[in-house]
Order: sequence, then structure tokens, then C-alpha cells
Amino acid sequence: MIFGGIITEITKSPITIFALLGVLLLIFAVLKIRKIKFTTQKITVIGISIALSTVLQFITILKLPQGGSVTAASMVPIVLVALFYGPEVGFLTGFLFGIINFIISPYALHPVQVLFDYPLPFMAIGIVGYFRNRNIQGILIGVVLAMLARFTCHFISGVVFFASSAPEGTSVYLYSLLYNGSYMSLETIITCVVIAILPLKRLSKIVIKNNTVSPL
Repeated sequence: MIFGGIITEITKSPITIFALLGVLLLIFAVLKIRKIKFTTQKITVIGISIALSTVLQFITILKLPQGGSVTAASMVPIVLVALFYGPEVGFLTGFLFGIINFIISPYALHPVQVLFDYPLPFMAIGIVGYFRNRNIQGILIGVVLAMLARFTCHFISGVVFFASSAPEGTSVYLYSLLYNGSYMSLETIITCVVIAILPLKRLSKIVIKNNTVSPL
């Protein structure tokens, strides 16, 4: 009875549900990240990628009033790290970028909102690492899925924490879909175009050719 009551109380609060979901996703990421064998070169590439993404984040094509923007392909460096080293390193790079992004441009209404608008969505970009051995079409599918995962995090945040911003009479789900979809769709297209143009195999050889340094 006590356990059933706890479950009932949890299901009444969407914030609690998404907080649990966020924690589970973080635990999953930590378990994956623990498998990384760090080298000096790998750490350097991660740092450079985060720096590049941070700089590109400030080059905005479109910026929305309540957060979210179309940037100059700021997700590409994170995508490349995931393609070079695999999803685990991609998760870590995206997570660290999300933390830095929050420090630089904080927009906080609630701890769970911060979780779903900063570390989790950018960590999700690492998903593309699961497609690293595919051809360019497969890689682009991976990019779209990764960006869709990022969009889902922002969508959840919009539904739960930005409902008051929806115009009167408008479904909060539709509002969050249109608001977050407006910039994420363009961001996805830009990222796909840049990834399709880049010589991925050549870049991969350049980046990891000296990846024989002893693990730290």
C-alpha cells in the first residue's frame, strides 16, 4: 500500500517523472563514459571540440526569445568527436559542452529544466557515434536521430516548464513542438549539410593517426 501510494504521488507530478528520467539517462551516460580510455590526444581533441562548439554557438543565424537558436553548425565538432572516437566520447563531449553553455548563457527556471535544456540534449548528440562505421547516408541518419533526441529533451522542457508562454487556447504540446521545432529543424539541416561536405575519412585519419599514446 505504501509503495502504491508513492507510485501514485510520483505519477501525479510530471516534474518528478522527468527528474527520474533525467537521472536514469545520466546514469546510463556515466556507465558508458566510464569505459573511455583517455589519452592525452583524446583529451586535447575533446577540449578543442568543446571550444569550437562554444565559439560557433555565438554565431547565431536566428535567436528565439526564450532560449534556442540556429547557429553556425555548432553541433558539428561534437558530431565529429562521436564519429572519430565513438558514442561514449560523444556523450562526454556533449555533456561538458552543455555545462559550459549553461555557465555562459544560463536560463534556469528549475533544476530539472536545466537538466533537459543543457547537459542532456547536447549529450544526446553522441548517439551519432553508433553510426560511425556506416556510409555517409547512414551517418546522416545518425545525425538526424541525434538531433531528434536533442529536440525531444527541449520539447519535454517546453511542455513542463514553459506552458505559461503558450498563447491562450493553444495546446502546450503544439506550442513546444512548433517553438523548439522551428530552430531545431534548421539546426539539423545545417549540421547535415556540413557533415555531408566534410571529408570525414581524411579528417578521421588526421585526428586519430597518432592515437597510440599510452592511456592516462
